[in-house]
Amino acid sequence: MKRFNSLLLLAVFAFSTFAFSQEKKEPIVILISLDGFRYDYVERFKPENLSRFIDSGVKAESMMPSFPSKTFPNHYTIATGLKPEHHGLVDNSFYDPKKDQTYGIGKKELVQDGTWYGGTPLWVLAEQNNMVAASYFFVGSEADIQGVRPSYYHDYDGGVSNMTRVTEVFKWLELPEPERPRLITMYFSDMDDVGHRYGPTNDEQLSRRLTKLDHELGALFEGLKSYELDINVIIVSDHGMMDIPVDHFINLSELTKDIPARIVNSGALAHLYLEDQNDKEKVIKALEKSDLPIHITDVDDKENYQDLMYKDRIGDILIIPDRYYYLAWESAIAKIKENAATLGTNTFGEHGFSPAYKEMHAVFYANGPAFKPGLEIETFQNIHVYPLICKILGLPVPENIDGKLEVLEPILK
Repeated sequence: MKRFNSLLLLAVFAFSTFAFSQEKKEPIVILISLDGFRYDYVERFKPENLSRFIDSGVKAESMMPSFPSKTFPNHYTIATGLKPEHHGLVDNSFYDPKKDQTYGIGKKELVQDGTWYGGTPLWVLAEQNNMVAASYFFVGSEADIQGVRPSYYHDYDGGVSNMTRVTEVFKWLELPEPERPRLITMYFSDMDDVGHRYGPTNDEQLSRRLTKLDHELGALFEGLKSYELDINVIIVSDHGMMDIPVDHFINLSELTKDIPARIVNSGALAHLYLEDQNDKEKVIKALEKSDLPIHITDVDDKENYQDLMYKDRIGDILIIPDRYYYLAWESAIAKIKENAATLGTNTFGEHGFSPAYKEMHAVFYANGPAFKPGLEIETFQNIHVYPLICKILGLPVPENIDGKLEVLEPILK
């Protein structure tokens, strides 16, 4: 009888230990960014692995980017739950009068300087709450924001293969529990690269690149199945892509040659920082005399721009081209025409335009034990991804972010 009781106690202990370990299993979130992945690519090309991932998970009709629909502002919006005017990365390039410096995505020393970045990105929030975070390329993750970086991160290098990135994620997941990241961010540039070069309606080139990317994502999805962990995967993109005819590039050098201002950026908007504020009305009138397909915006216009924490970085005046037109410096236009002749094309792909244009819309897909399966939701703004991830990981949501948990909370089980 004594032996029976001992065996019974051992069985109860073993079951209790198993149940406790099951309860203790903490959720993991892998946030994957597919740069330039337009909202309609999956429907058009039906990539095998992504389609399977979506069918058993959550899919949004589209995800609306913040303005401008550029890479750095929108990645950092997803990472912070703040609009660009509230987190400070107001464009891929902009001038900061207080620093007297021009931020640019190619300036590594500035990209890695945490003083340029407002808000509290997900990996910083995680680390501040004693949660290990990791990043294989995500805007801001190589900067010391609030003096914090992810426990594991890499300085950006576009030459690193996608499979190297995938393999590193597997290595992170194999770490002992105290060292294992519960938040992982990843970045793939494939569809942005091909979209810029050939435009978003060149099905042959897009399909070829997407097929390769889909195989690599498939390897990730398959590998994740081997881990007895509570892994939730969220796939987003930062913006879509629009066809711009070669003859629709507007010569910004000619347009602004007599303007007394520092002019930063081109493309879907140019920022003008006036040398003398008294010149504003005169400059606006001079620009408006142009018969070019552009809009001139006064940043002090309260109807269009309110609550701008980083107004100085936005500038005094914005030049915004019409839909399907793009601003470019004279030297760049010559290069654009040369590339068009080489590729035998009449269009290129660009972005940065108003989120009101559906071509700018991005994707949101999610799959994992936290999510309801087979669910499709309406279009929403990308500011709402942040509080969703906080909820899954049990992180406190910072006050005064733009995103709202109630927008995406219904997709959770």
